[in-house]
Order: sequence, then structure tokens, then C-alpha cells
Amino acid sequence: MSKLILTNEVSGLGSAGDVVDVKDGYARNYLIPNGLAVAWTNGGEKQVASIRAARNARAIATEDEAKSLKAKLEQAPIKITMRSGLNGRLFGAVKTSDVAAAVAALGYGELDKRKIELGSSIRTVGRYDVTIRLTGEIVAKATVQVVSAK
Repeated sequence: MSKLILTNEVSGLGSAGDVVDVKDGYARNYLIPNGLAVAWTNGGEKQVASIRAARNARAIATEDEAKSLKAKLEQAPIKITMRSGLNGRLFGAVKTSDVAAAVAALGYGELDKRKIELGSSIRTVGRYDVTIRLTGEIVAKATVQVVSAK
């Protein structure tokens, strides 16, 4: 088992600044090469404190704010316009950054694209369910409506 400090949120494992124990292969082959974690050291406590401070600065300020944003996101679909070809097939795919940009365009504020989870790859025009993790406990189940650009 390897002891690591997460530098980014990893779904199912923890968020930035958390100290976790994972299997050696997972750490060596996935987390560390992708920049999601660094090895834990005795001097790592300062690094953990700075990562947590940065995470708190980006986090939604209060629980009430998160609940109101959740209600807004779940109320109406988030509309994304993309170029498409025959049968509504998109040129490319909808990415989490596209969803974050659409939410910002609605005036709901900036969302971290790493906190948005697409159920599967979105490659055609239609309605899709996405999960947006606003805080550790508050999760919004939003609908994304992908329409063809004219």
C-alpha cells in the first residue's frame, strides 16, 4: 500500500488535499503519472495545508448557496449548441468543460469541470443526465440538452 496526497479530486477516492492509502500499482501506474497525486512525505503536511486552502478558496461558500445552485441546475435543462451531421451525430463530443461553460453562460457562476460527471460519452443530439458535485454532500442531477447549430 502506498500513502499519497491527492492533488485533484478523484471520484470514489477523495478530494484534493486528502491523504489516502492505495495499492502500489494504482499509485504508480495511474495517480502519480496523471498528476492526480504525489507521494506522501513527512514534510508533506505543509503541502496538504496549501492544497486544502486552495480547494476551500474555489469551493462554494455556504451550504445554502450550494442548495440554491442545485435547485437552479435541476429546474431547467442546460442547453449546449454544437455542430452536427447526419442523424444528429455531433462533430466531436460534449466534454465536461462544455457543460461548465454553459452553466457559466446561464449566469450560475463558475463550476470546476472535474466535479461534473457525464454518464457516458455524449456524441449525438438529445437530452442527457449529468451529475454535478457541488460540495462533498450536495450533488445536483442536471439535464443537458444538446442541440444542433444551424
